[in-house]
Amino acid sequence: METFRCWSSLHGCVLFMFLAAIGKGSACERPSSPHCFRQNADQTVYTCEWSLNTNESDVTFDLYVDGTKFGNIEGNSIKIVEEELIRARPVDIWVEAYVGDSNCTSTRRSVILEDTVKYETPQNISVTWLKNNLSLSWQAAEKYPALAEVWFRPYEHPTESWEKLERIANTTNEALNYQIVVGNLLKHSAYEVQIRQQSSEAKNPLWSNWSPVVIVPAELEHEPKVTKTTKLVNGARRVVLTWPMMPHAAAVSGVTYILSDTQSSQGCPCEEKRKKHHTDMNKHTIYVPYSAVNISVIARNAAGSSPPAVVQIPTEPVADLKICDKTLLNEKLKRSTCLQWYELQDADLRPTNVTTLSGGRTRKDKKEKEQIKQNIKDYIRYLYFEHRCEGGRPQTVKMCLFYHKEGAPAKEPQDLIAFNEAQSSANLSWKAIPYKDQRGFLTHYKLCRVKIGSQDEPEVCSNVSALAVKHRLENLTPGAKYNISLAGVTRVGEGPKATITINTWSEKHLNVWLSLGLLFIFFSFTIVCTIVLNRIKNKIFPPVPTPVIPDFTPCPKCQEMLENKEEVHDLTLYQVHSEGKSLSEEAEETTVLGGEWDDGTDEDVENKRSDSGGSGDECLSPGSANQALKTDLEQVDNELTMLIYRTGLVFDMKTDL
Repeated sequence: METFRCWSSLHGCVLFMFLAAIGKGSACERPSSPHCFRQNADQTVYTCEWSLNTNESDVTFDLYVDGTKFGNIEGNSIKIVEEELIRARPVDIWVEAYVGDSNCTSTRRSVILEDTVKYETPQNISVTWLKNNLSLSWQAAEKYPALAEVWFRPYEHPTESWEKLERIANTTNEALNYQIVVGNLLKHSAYEVQIRQQSSEAKNPLWSNWSPVVIVPAELEHEPKVTKTTKLVNGARRVVLTWPMMPHAAAVSGVTYILSDTQSSQGCPCEEKRKKHHTDMNKHTIYVPYSAVNISVIARNAAGSSPPAVVQIPTEPVADLKICDKTLLNEKLKRSTCLQWYELQDADLRPTNVTTLSGGRTRKDKKEKEQIKQNIKDYIRYLYFEHRCEGGRPQTVKMCLFYHKEGAPAKEPQDLIAFNEAQSSANLSWKAIPYKDQRGFLTHYKLCRVKIGSQDEPEVCSNVSALAVKHRLENLTPGAKYNISLAGVTRVGEGPKATITINTWSEKHLNVWLSLGLLFIFFSFTIVCTIVLNRIKNKIFPPVPTPVIPDFTPCPKCQEMLENKEEVHDLTLYQVHSEGKSLSEEAEETTVLGGEWDDGTDEDVENKRSDSGGSGDECLSPGSANQALKTDLEQVDNELTMLIYRTGLVFDMKTDL
């Protein structure tokens, strides 16, 4: 049935197949217009490239250059030597793509090939911080400056838009590197950078492809803060170094730590091919011998290196440092043996003028070895080491002191003083002669004393240990004067003398001190007794307190009241019995006096005062009463009279004996 229908409409079937073929052929997407260029002005090979958006695998291309076909190309580019091309005049170029059974053709482009230059993508980009400016450098495409375009943005904010910077990239030095500086950035922050470049000399320059994104870390401003711990292990020291990790902005592209020490850098004692140790951890263990070693730690990232952190490991102190009995300076050294020595200026074993001599030297190095031996100085103390390499680790097998040539000391012992002088003894102290002035190993000190003014007593000398800095003189004469001398002695001879004069006490000094002591005790006892007696007296006879008299401020109204009203109290007179009078007479006198005084009562006085018609003779005033009382009292001889107020307060007392 289907066959019949197809034959009945043959014309329609043919038309359908034609349209399907056309539709299938037009399914491919047109490729981009090709670019043909040289990568620099000196090249003789041209590169033609284009692009096609397809996922098909069996795609081929035909390139046409002014009608010349370069067919069956697999891939999106082709290299053509300049002899096969027309370079000096404009030519049309296009490309035709074949995808399955379909084909598509790009638009045509007219160019002069020798004028077209497209640089390679910038590669091996290095970055360096210069304060807040970022320096970018990469290998130059040719000797002429180029135009560079830089895109950058903060690393912490990848969603932000790129900032664009176009600038001429200048060539630097003979290595032909392009360099460009991006300013106004923060060296404490990380950035992402992309670069492309373009010729500044070609007539038809093309931009290169964008470089891969370069991550620029922050600058490493400070050296690592390294801490160390050491432990003695079989003639060597195991040193464990630790330091904190670098900030995140400085470590975004990774941080490598480079460690080097002064021993391995000199090939002593274990010469390694790699003189430096690299690690990306913040901890490292290294083995060093007993001699002084400096270890440097440097942090490095893509933007540069930090300042070095130098860890100083001093010479390992030895309790009993001996004199070298033999050295290998004149012996042939093995490859695994290393000699090291340095000058000692003091007892702190600090290295000065370090010299290293490694084994396994060739004949060419013999002259150098002889020169090293000739540089050893006379009269200088050296600290000598013999190092050996055992299992890839250094090991110190000998440590001692030596002189190439000895001499007598050049200086006397320093700061010789005497103290605690007594009648027959005295103490001495001094400072040792510095190493640089000993000029040899001290065997002892020579101490001499001689009594001044005595011709009979000879000089007495004795030897004192070379390690001593104190000595006590005994068996001295009381009240005498001595000259004391002290000198250092080496195996070669005696050095200069330090001298001092001392005076011993005489026996009188004891009596004087005894007298002063007794006098001090007497005065102390007197003061104590005085204080005790004063305290006893205060307890038995307490002091009478001083009466407190309150302040009295008179008022005008009170004064007026006192002036207007005068109150007279009753007065009683007591008489002391006299020998010549009887009791009856005394009673009569008392009655008379009492009667006379009773006439002057308060009521009478008040009535007389209120009577305006009365005269002054009839009224007895206080003054007249006192006068009469005084007259009566004067008539009594050897009598005691007491005037007492009615209130009981004492007014006056008078005694006539």
